[in-house]
Amino acid sequence: MQTLRLIPDPAGLAHAARLLAQGCCVAMPTETVYGLAADARDGTAVARIYQAKGRPSFNPLIVHVADLAAAQAIADLPPQALALEQAFWPGALTLVVPLRADAGIAGLVTAGLDTIGIRVPAHPVAQALLRACGAPLAAPSANASGRISPTTADHVLDPDGGLDGRIAAVLDGGACPVGVESTIVGWQDGRATLLRPGGIPAEAIA
Repeated sequence: MQTLRLIPDPAGLAHAARLLAQGCCVAMPTETVYGLAADARDGTAVARIYQAKGRPSFNPLIVHVADLAAAQAIADLPPQALALEQAFWPGALTLVVPLRADAGIAGLVTAGLDTIGIRVPAHPVAQALLRACGAPLAAPSANASGRISPTTADHVLDPDGGLDGRIAAVLDGGACPVGVESTIVGWQDGRATLLRPGGIPAEAIA
């Protein structure tokens, strides 16, 4: 399989949305790093993410959505999560919150857990793709597991350890402005907990 490099113009976005609807994986730029996206409702498509990356299936995936309403359709956000959402979404913050029973998210995404990592990306190409496909997108970093997360389309397609030939396409949106993964916050015993440092400083979260 040859991996297509798509320009994120209306035609390229429509092509990427069609590929996602067909169950393919498409790499997309976010403000943090490039993500490897697939329809989070399609278990077969999500399995292709794990296969392309060589990622263990017990490792949950972050789901990207277009806005707060889309997030609340699949997750229950406690008051502290809503406060963080108001401050940092769209942006480089992932919230690990309870999964709604009627979310329709493939079990592989959450690795069978009753929580889900969810984010509203700020990058205009990610936003355009989310709106073009109308689906929540599971999208871990678009690299082979154990490799440095990619911040350009060239990194995604790097012949030495990239995903060229393993995925359907990459939307080339240039370099990612933040360049590190999203900050992840979850809740343990009702208290907000920093699970991974990232693009938003812990001091700002606090």
